[in-house]
Amino acid sequence: MPRPEQPVTFFIDRCLGEGVVAETLRRAGAQVEIHGQHFPGDCPDAEWIPAVAARGWAILTKDKRIRRTELELTALRTAGAAAFFLASGQMDGASMAEAFRLALPTMERLFWTRTRPLIARVCKSGHVTVQEGDRAGGIRR
Repeated sequence: MPRPEQPVTFFIDRCLGEGVVAETLRRAGAQVEIHGQHFPGDCPDAEWIPAVAARGWAILTKDKRIRRTELELTALRTAGAAAFFLASGQMDGASMAEAFRLALPTMERLFWTRTRPLIARVCKSGHVTVQEGDRAGGIRR
């Protein structure tokens, strides 16, 4: 697991595409990995989530099904994943990218200071609301 002085790597789920979100975050200085560079497009969420968590990457997605479907939610929790979900999946690519860009400092801080699993929502304004992930102790699994 990387240490806090190292940058967080953000994994862009396939539902966010491979272009504008990744490029916007890279221009803002973030390290970014794209779903399609590591997994086939049809790879089930319950398979890639543990692999991404094992690499110590934070997940960015707009797929609410991951938060609401027991199989995917169990995968997040069991893997000790850090996942940031857009609060609204109805935004265009530029709006999604801007929401994540605005949230970047908060997501990085939460990544290092909250226990895992960490599940949080990112609003269009960049405001981040933690749904799961304790403050005390930082990374624990």
